[in-house]
Amino acid sequence: MTLDAVLSHIDSDLENATDRLMRLLRIPSISTDPAHAADCDRAADWLVDELRGLGLRADKRPTAGHPMVVGHSDGPGRPLLFYGHYDVQPVDPLDLWHRPPFDPAVEDTPQGRVIRGRGACDDKGQLMTFVEACRAWKAAGRDLPRLIFLFEGEEESGSPSLVPFLQEHADELRADLALICDTGLFAQDHPAITTMLRGLLGEEITVTGPDRDLHSGLYGGLARNPIRALTRILGGLHDDSGRVTVPGFYDGVEDLPEELGRQWDALNFDAAGFLGRVGLSEPAGEAGRGALEQLWSRPTAEINGIWGGYTGAGFKTVLPSQAHAKVSFRLVAGQDPHRIRESFRNMVREGLPPDCDVAFAGHGAAPASQMAIGDPAFEQARRALSDEWPNPAAFIGSGGSIPIAGYFQDILGMDSMLIGFGRDDDHVHSPNEKYDMTSFHRGIRSWARILDAIAR
Repeated sequence: MTLDAVLSHIDSDLENATDRLMRLLRIPSISTDPAHAADCDRAADWLVDELRGLGLRADKRPTAGHPMVVGHSDGPGRPLLFYGHYDVQPVDPLDLWHRPPFDPAVEDTPQGRVIRGRGACDDKGQLMTFVEACRAWKAAGRDLPRLIFLFEGEEESGSPSLVPFLQEHADELRADLALICDTGLFAQDHPAITTMLRGLLGEEITVTGPDRDLHSGLYGGLARNPIRALTRILGGLHDDSGRVTVPGFYDGVEDLPEELGRQWDALNFDAAGFLGRVGLSEPAGEAGRGALEQLWSRPTAEINGIWGGYTGAGFKTVLPSQAHAKVSFRLVAGQDPHRIRESFRNMVREGLPPDCDVAFAGHGAAPASQMAIGDPAFEQARRALSDEWPNPAAFIGSGGSIPIAGYFQDILGMDSMLIGFGRDDDHVHSPNEKYDMTSFHRGIRSWARILDAIAR
């Protein structure tokens, strides 16, 4: 049977597909709340039944936390792993919801029809786009390609069981490529494949001067002020062009490839509008770098918090004993987070004046992930997406971090193709979460096209 037959079945079965998603959305699988442990178990059972209904070998695997769901299709072609998660965020504050969060419904809005409910976008609706594509594939009389399904139940609570599970079952889960549906469209009707994910390094700094808080009238001017020492160091974290001054920070960082730069330019990203939505007007990053380049493919250093001395109501003329700051670095491919941590700490130590000591606390050190888009599957998938949507798909980056993609690279030795259909206004993690019906419908059709293109 042809791809057209698969797409026709998707169109004719959309109402039934929506009903199936509604049944999954009614399960309050909040992974972070022990009171919902049984609900997480029930969601896993529901997915096992769905996969078995497609003729797959599927079962629920226990972990130290919530179970994993693993399924296998033994069809032809290169092995592909699809990852999604069935757990959801808590619903608080409940009074801001327009309807009960686990009583989902299709609503008509000025922007079009949406599926409203907790998990509608993140990640049950996205997960089900792939499952429904496989269902249509089978209904049209086609054998599914060689697929591995991995559905997690702890993504929204830090994935504590994921790495041990991947390590224990590496031989079973290893594939040529991972497919992840937990991202979004670049813009309205503009699909994308995320191929760059920045890493993250966090540091907390405590500078100590005098052994206690001092009266600024008695000691000010003569005694060392640790806030002054710390802010001077942090103020030198960037030069006048916006570049980070940590020694060796840019070692291994490569310039954006020209072809990728042309794709990003063609996206016509509105930097002024992007900043304007948060009350800003002027780009403040590296001089001479494009907006998307700064957001997706350049490393950053940001001061996330700074405090010390008296910060309560009124006024207290104190010269503080300690000053504190939290600093984070978003990293790109080629950067070693551990080397940068040590270089940053040495920079702080060398910048300290006499009578000041410093202590550090690390808060994670994850490297960036960059996918090998030279694999023909990436271009095949990009063309398949472009055939489905009004605008051509693009390879894009992400300013954030998606740890699962890094785990797949480090533990299973495979790249990930991150394709999602969420929108910026989906209220993910917030009250009134939704998923556009267009995203759900075109998402199913997109996966059918992608499987047809890459799973041979």
